[in-house]
Amino acid sequence: MAKKVVDERAERQNAAQEAIDQIKERFGEGSIMRLGEAKKMVVESIPTGCLSLDLALGIMGVPRGRVIEVYGPEASGKTTLAQHIIAEVQKMGGIAAFVDAEHALDPDYAKKIGVNINDMLISQPDTGEQALDIVETLVRSNAVDVIVIDSVAALTPKAEIEGEMGDSHMGLQARLMSQALRKLTAIVSRTKTSVIFINQLRQKIGVMFGNPETTTGGMALKFYSSVRIEVRRSAQIKMGDRIIGNRVKTKIVKNKMAAPFRTCEFDIMYNEGISLAGDLLDVGVEWGAIKKAGNSYSYGEQKLGVGRENAKAALREEPAMMKQIRSQIIEAWKEKEGIGNIEPSSKNDDDKDGDSDEKDS
Repeated sequence: MAKKVVDERAERQNAAQEAIDQIKERFGEGSIMRLGEAKKMVVESIPTGCLSLDLALGIMGVPRGRVIEVYGPEASGKTTLAQHIIAEVQKMGGIAAFVDAEHALDPDYAKKIGVNINDMLISQPDTGEQALDIVETLVRSNAVDVIVIDSVAALTPKAEIEGEMGDSHMGLQARLMSQALRKLTAIVSRTKTSVIFINQLRQKIGVMFGNPETTTGGMALKFYSSVRIEVRRSAQIKMGDRIIGNRVKTKIVKNKMAAPFRTCEFDIMYNEGISLAGDLLDVGVEWGAIKKAGNSYSYGEQKLGVGRENAKAALREEPAMMKQIRSQIIEAWKEKEGIGNIEPSSKNDDDKDGDSDEKDS
């Protein structure tokens, strides 16, 4: 009886292997594999430039080869966050593209954030179909690391643009997004391009209970997104009577890469984008790397200053210290989460790995 069961299992294994061989022959190597045979099990990431958000995402940044949605009310910092991700990609030697469907990109502000505007690819499409065709072409090129679409609400279908004012176009944008995402998800995963959709909020009509807010473009983007980040202003930052920035709260509403529903807060200053020194100061205090006694901050034996703004200024003047504090926090986080090495990578790194594999073989 036992021998019969073993023989049946062996036959099934052989049949499965024959099917796998046929699939590989027909669709190419890598079209099907056992999960344990995958070369890289750890999902690669692109840092956001904001340490608190990187930690909240659980993989030290936004995932490569996935669709990400960043949404929130107007002027909450969505585009600023996306531009910081672009700046980080460029620092790693990668290529970034910005599809400006809103026709509202401010190059001077992007430059202040750290974006190399001379190298960034930009497109200002006339229609939603044109925008998504451009995105598909860039993804298929296998050369672009991150593509930002700003915003979904501005992806106007061609039929609506060519129509008259007052014409009804029910569900056109939702159908457009659904079709585009069906086409994009597979090639995005294969080329390891991060596609970031910025989205706006709308109010549902007639909602009496629950949250009346919803995002534009139908339900498809919610399903296809591996990560959804909600961005909201929580307070204004003032210097005397003058408003110089906003305190922003982000919530990881959906996360297929790590635990969802984590939150973090950071400052967005009007002239510099995300305050990296302020963010590092807050996270450093939270993780015990920076000591806070009353209103005084210190790192080891070195005093940073009295008051948050003075401590931020002291950190900005010491880039080496900021790097050291950041490394200390990341090590403490990895130890707590039980995570191995997570290193951000660009497509150039993948090419080098491929070259070394060829040499080894």
